[in-house]
Amino acid sequence: MFKKRDRNEVRVIRHERVRKKISGTSARPRLAVYRSNAHIYAQIIDDTVGNTLVAASTVEKAIAEQIAEMDKKGAAQVVGKAIAERAREKGITEVVFDRGGYIYTGRVAALAAGAREGGLNF
Repeated sequence: MFKKRDRNEVRVIRHERVRKKISGTSARPRLAVYRSNAHIYAQIIDDTVGNTLVAASTVEKAIAEQIAEMDKKGAAQVVGKAIAERAREKGITEVVFDRGGYIYTGRVAALAAGAREGGLNF
């Protein structure tokens, strides 16, 4: 009998398939997104060295205070702007967007839009 895979398992397979083609370099690092039910996380990663250069999430106290009365899409946009601001402070303007196997809609698209507003190009 066929066993149906759960949604996260399918997402991980999709993410692994995309990661075969996408890699962050020091010139153009990778903006990786992770989305849980309650929070959203973003990291800018240099895959050649394996270092996280910049990170932002809705768990951080400063961002959590800003998004207290917002919906999840608004919170994702604030995280996108925050990571873009932190990246610009480190001199990063060009990134490769890694949606983490998630469909590019809703919170993932809102985070990307916020990052673009903040000055990141991808």
